[in-house]
Parts: sequence; structure tokens; C-alpha cells
Amino acid sequence: MLIDYNQQIKTLSSIRKGEFKEGLKLDIPEIDTYFRHKKTSFNIILGHANTGKTSLTLYIMLLYSIRHNQKWLIFSSENEPYELIQKLLEFLIEEPINKIIPSDFNNGLAFIKKHFQFIDNSKLYNYRELLEEAQRIRIAFKYNGFLIDPYNSLSKDKEMLKGLGVHEYDYEATTDIRLFCKKNQVAVWLCTHASTAAIREVYRDGIYQGYPKVPESSSIEGGGKFVNRCDHFLVMHRFIQHPTEFMFSQLHVKKVKSISSGGRCTPLDDPLMLKGIINNVGYSINNESLVKKVKLLNAPF
Repeated sequence: MLIDYNQQIKTLSSIRKGEFKEGLKLDIPEIDTYFRHKKTSFNIILGHANTGKTSLTLYIMLLYSIRHNQKWLIFSSENEPYELIQKLLEFLIEEPINKIIPSDFNNGLAFIKKHFQFIDNSKLYNYRELLEEAQRIRIAFKYNGFLIDPYNSLSKDKEMLKGLGVHEYDYEATTDIRLFCKKNQVAVWLCTHASTAAIREVYRDGIYQGYPKVPESSSIEGGGKFVNRCDHFLVMHRFIQHPTEFMFSQLHVKKVKSISSGGRCTPLDDPLMLKGIINNVGYSINNESLVKKVKLLNAPF
């Protein structure tokens, strides 16, 4: 079947006139310049273990929930749902859970329940089973984005593997995830880990000598096919053992497939720097809480 040429020309005309629909902004220029939440996008997030990938990803999702009423489906095999709900609640209120007053506790939980739902992680899924479950859930819960955290925790479909190697299997999986995005008009955010070789890489000199290197796109477990298949490729990194830099989470935007819809790659040595708020209850840029900023723009309750 051939394309509808008139439709393609219509899209080109909208780009030419500056009318092409961009991804959602947070009205935080430091983030909006490089990243937008886009319907149907396939986003891959790479980082070393225990550097705060899940926390920072949830925080960014929460910002879009506050600003644009976006809803999220979460599958996290490495974290209990109550732990994620607690983290979201602390991010929203900006207090440790034992210091949150009852009214904020109840209102905060109501907001989180409305915008975040969680797949039970007591079952082991392969990617096909997980996408099928997400498809069923969407009938009742119309989410805008689906987080899979992490990819390597999913089992392999043994029937598929009979005729495919692992390399081809991952290509099939990423292709099916892209099709899932288009079919359901949702974004998928896929957390991944760096390869064993990348984990061993450290800086040989400079101020970070001896500390683990920021992973490259090619450092992902399974190789470069993942960056080939996605719309956005993000790297999150934190020097967790550094005496002063441990409080900063780096966000490197390595790939933006559609510049026309907003966003671009961060400069090589100048990632977004998000400073942790005391007690790990959020992040700030230029000492300004991001949650407070989006609440002022669009208070949810």
C-alpha cells in the first residue's frame, strides 16, 4: 500500500508554517529545550544500577501529571508498588512520609491513584505478555504513558527464541513496543541497564578520576540496536560516592528522533543537572523546586 501523499504534504506545510504540534512542555526551559513528552514515542532510559533512574523517571512523570493531567501505567519488577507510591507522595508533598500531615497524605494519595496505576510484579512476564496485560488495562484506565522498569527483568519468550537469536529477539521486542505505542497512542518509557563492560569503565583523569563513567548509548545491554529503534534515548547518571556531586542527577539526552516536535540532544559535556532536595523528596534546578514550579502553573488540588 502506498502512502497518502496529500497527508504528507499537509504535515510538511504545518511544519513550514510553524503549526506542527509539539510535544508537551513543562514550562521549565531547562527541560523543555531538550525533552518533550510526546504521544506514541518510544523512550529508552539507560543508567547504571542504583543511580536513581527509577526515582528520576517517576519524578519527571509526576511533573507531567501535575502540568498536563497525564496518566501512567507502571511495571517495576525491582521495586514494590508501595515503595513507588511512597516516593511519588514524597515528591508531590516534598516531605518525608513520616512528616506529611493527614490532609496532605489523603489528598496526595488521591492524586497519585488517579494518575498512576501499577501492574502486580509478583508474576514473571515476557514482553509480549506484558504488552497484552497493558492492552487489557487500558480499557479501564486510559493512561498516556507506560513505564517498563527494567527491560532485563522480563523473561524471554521461549517459543520466539527457538527461531531467533537473542539479538534478533531484542529487535522483535523493540519493534513490537513501537507498534504498541502507535496502536494505542501512548508513550512507552523503557528503563535499561549498562553492559558489564560499561560498568567497569571509570574516568582515568580529571575531577572524576576513579568514578564510573557516564554510559554511552552503545553501552546498553544488548548493544546499539536499542538506540536505533527508539524515538528518544536518555542517559541518567549520578556519582553516588562523590563527596559533593552525589546530590546531582545528570540527564543526558542522546537522541531525539523528531526535532520538529520539540527537543534536541544535550551538549556532550553539559547535561541537565537536577539537584536532589534534602531528604530525597524531589529535585531542583537553580535551587528552584520543579514540583513547586509546575504547581504554580497548574495547581492540581
